[in-house]
Amino acid sequence: MFHKEGYNIMVITAIILIAINVVSYSLINIYWVKFAIAAASVILFFLILQFFRNPKRVTEKNDEHIIAPVDGKVVAIEEVFEKEYFKDNRLQISIFMSPVNVHVTRHPVGGEVTYSKYHPGRFLVAWHPKSSEENERTTVVVKNNVAGEIMYRQIAGAMAKRIVNYAEVGQQVVQGSDSGFIKFGSRVDVFVPVGTQVNVEINQKVKGGISVIANIPS
Repeated sequence: MFHKEGYNIMVITAIILIAINVVSYSLINIYWVKFAIAAASVILFFLILQFFRNPKRVTEKNDEHIIAPVDGKVVAIEEVFEKEYFKDNRLQISIFMSPVNVHVTRHPVGGEVTYSKYHPGRFLVAWHPKSSEENERTTVVVKNNVAGEIMYRQIAGAMAKRIVNYAEVGQQVVQGSDSGFIKFGSRVDVFVPVGTQVNVEINQKVKGGISVIANIPS
């Protein structure tokens, strides 16, 4: 199963690769060169397919759980001053996605979207300390009956050149449902209240829609 954001890219890539191979078979007489072009085309198309894969995930919905919004590795767990929306101290959990990870973004909690904003910006590497504030990004806040308001921020990296965000203010969203997509590598930060019980550690790998990264007791 593939994400809808990848359909156009997959079709265009397939057309270009087929054209390249047709031309190479017509003009090149050296067999191993033609074979190398065909093999490279297959590998490239496979990489595109795996990047836009969208595996079905069954989320165990629980208002006391904050689930990982994306697949990847936990690279930061720290208390920070969140100045865009809350304007107070929050616990930030950052998950880095490599190009081989699933890049679907999912809602970490269910509830009402109270804030959703796109910010144009730079394309620093995703692990850069200033990427959260200077890179292209979207910030979304979901208000949950138990957890209160939980923020997550999609951050473009050096390779990611487009962030897709489906969250709209006033929208009712379901925990684990599709909230967007980041193309070609990036990071997502989740901001939770200070004192929240964190269930993950630095360098731990998590799965979007499945892994519980924090608990907020009712």
